[in-house]
Amino acid sequence: MKPKVLFKTFGCRTNLFDTQVMIENLKDFEVTHKEEEAEIIVINSCTVTNGADAGVRNYLNKMQKIGKKIYFTGCGVATKGEEVFPQVSGVFAHDHKEKINSLLKQSQKFFLPTQNDAHIDQTLVSEFVGKSRAFIKIQEGCDFTCSYCIIPFSRGKARSIPQEMILTQIQTLAQEGIQEVVLTGTNMGSYGKDTQSSVAKLIQAISKIPNIKRIRLGSLEPSQIDEEFLELLGEDFLERHLHIALQHTHDVMLQIMNRHNRTQSDLELFEKIAAKGFALGSDYIVGHPGESEEIWNQAFENLKKFPLTHIHPFIYSPRTGTPSASMKPRIHGDIAKKRLHSINHLIAQKNLDFRKQHATTPLKILIESHKNGSFYGLDQFFNKVKIKSSKHLMGWLECDSYTIMQEYNHIEL
Repeated sequence: MKPKVLFKTFGCRTNLFDTQVMIENLKDFEVTHKEEEAEIIVINSCTVTNGADAGVRNYLNKMQKIGKKIYFTGCGVATKGEEVFPQVSGVFAHDHKEKINSLLKQSQKFFLPTQNDAHIDQTLVSEFVGKSRAFIKIQEGCDFTCSYCIIPFSRGKARSIPQEMILTQIQTLAQEGIQEVVLTGTNMGSYGKDTQSSVAKLIQAISKIPNIKRIRLGSLEPSQIDEEFLELLGEDFLERHLHIALQHTHDVMLQIMNRHNRTQSDLELFEKIAAKGFALGSDYIVGHPGESEEIWNQAFENLKKFPLTHIHPFIYSPRTGTPSASMKPRIHGDIAKKRLHSINHLIAQKNLDFRKQHATTPLKILIESHKNGSFYGLDQFFNKVKIKSSKHLMGWLECDSYTIMQEYNHIEL
């Protein structure tokens, strides 16, 4: 009987894909989703914030207390690998994950922290069990030098996965029933700069694959959105939602953060895309050193102008080894939390207003789960939909009759 392994994945969509790569290479073990069954726990870690580190650490301690054999991988290897090594049976960086089958069979503890900046996974993921959509990693690493960010240290320099490999990967999954693909990467907008291609060219190629009904994109940088990409926005195969990473809406803060984007050009870009009927999301950092009350107030007034519908705000977290970690003055946690709540409240209202404005727009919904007589999914604007129906609904549904509620679009069928 094969030993049972549970994968615990923290962090972003790229990590979710990396976990699938490991599962694909696990030949002498059986995957389980039940902790009580698992003999081995593989923690695929995230280290983007102190909160992410704390979540990983708490889970590791919990598994150690109940006697599980633990292996540690992911972005946390670069920052916490040595610290957790005494508690685990093995630590291995991203570029070793395709060797997981042999690693888990080793009888000796091991520590493999090296990060090969040229490494690209060669594994084709054959299925996303029970899913109608799949995350597809199109590139690895980042060449940006944002002052707050530790990720380039753990993911390395930007490099693109060959287009033919990506297309083969998606064709394989489409044959297994996947209907929506979500393109992801450490810095997705840099795709193709090392292969004389681009995100736009890749999307056009993906759109020709049979059975793929919708293409959704991970995070893009404002400075990487060009006219070639903007020309795609009228295409039906593209989800009507884009996530564009602003990080802030005051130029002083963007300079301190060593960002490439600036507020006025960001606003013009967002307005241009919103005019095409798109919902728009972003990341936003509050409480970074230098964010005075005056700067924050102006930034919030600027943020009100943006046609945003979704937001992922987070409180700045010092990452050892980054320029921001030594910057002053620091912003008190209570002040940062208040700013975070203000942003969440503002964008929640903007999202509700957006859905009211599009109340007569037919919804294209990918239904993914069922619970207590209701079905749940996401529409083309990346808004949650709750459907009550006596019929069994999974996969795609097109509907133009719904009621707008605070959190969901609600449908009775």
